Amino acid sequence: MRQAGRSLPEYRELRVGNEMLDACLTPELASEITLQPVRRHGVDAAIFFSDIVIPVKLAGVEVEIVPGRGPVIAEPIRTASDVARLRPLEPHALAPIIEGVARTVAELGATPLIGFAGAPFTLASYLVEGGPSKDQQRARTLMYSDPQTWATLLNWCADVAGEFLRAQVVAGASAAQLFDSWVGSLSEQQYVRRVAPHSKRALSHLRGLDVPKVHFGVGSGEVLKAMHNIGADVMGVDWRIPLDEAERRLGGGVPLQGNIDPALLGAPWHILEAHVRDVMQRGMSAPSHVVNLGHGVPPETDPDVLTRIVELVHGVGGH
Repeated sequence: MRQAGRSLPEYRELRVGNEMLDACLTPELASEITLQPVRRHGVDAAIFFSDIVIPVKLAGVEVEIVPGRGPVIAEPIRTASDVARLRPLEPHALAPIIEGVARTVAELGATPLIGFAGAPFTLASYLVEGGPSKDQQRARTLMYSDPQTWATLLNWCADVAGEFLRAQVVAGASAAQLFDSWVGSLSEQQYVRRVAPHSKRALSHLRGLDVPKVHFGVGSGEVLKAMHNIGADVMGVDWRIPLDEAERRLGGGVPLQGNIDPALLGAPWHILEAHVRDVMQRGMSAPSHVVNLGHGVPPETDPDVLTRIVELVHGVGGH
């Protein structure tokens, strides 16, 4: 997943004196951080180092990463007039992203790069809540109390996320992942009526670009099929449901990504190994399976454990 590098000592060394969002917007730093896990672990693809709120920042919203808390918005978006003040993401603002991706692709050679962006609901949640939230209650209240303002906000989020994704693909990324961190707070009805059209709009920015589109959400078991229906080619699955059950809920025939439980990265190897083998076995129910975690790498993870997982998967898969 996208935080694969943050457990590495070389990553922590590189980040000394560099704020998170500044690192994302410094092409040589973003590129180097993207490449570190590939060099260390021998994984089959890289995912571009960025943050969910980067396109929001590039569009002029004041946001910072507060250690121990996460992205914090200086002036949360709560009203129609707040939404009206949001400005579009100008093409020139994407220059550091384009350069970072191009640098990375040149270094990777035959190893593909996956572009990534936050989905509209997750971006909107940060904007409305003002920061991370356990239940996205303010955002969901706005969804019902002022559906027109909500739709306008999510259209804006869809366009900044879509342009951010498109820039990465045009610059050389081989696939694109839309990442919905907070979708698990929604019912299926809420998702289908109030969110899905906007996620579809975000992916529509990739029209004409022949790349696989991956869609992933945390706690997405109830909305997996609806998330797939927006136009995704591959569905990421978190650790909460087995891959064979995910395939059943999707109706069959959908490539899957996932879903090793990050909590088991700190377990004894024999327990983790059995879990990884089980994930791979269940993934056989899908037409294809990208072995991955069911969410991000905890920062305290021993990097050698990740390398060992890659070696196990390659060995079992006959890589």
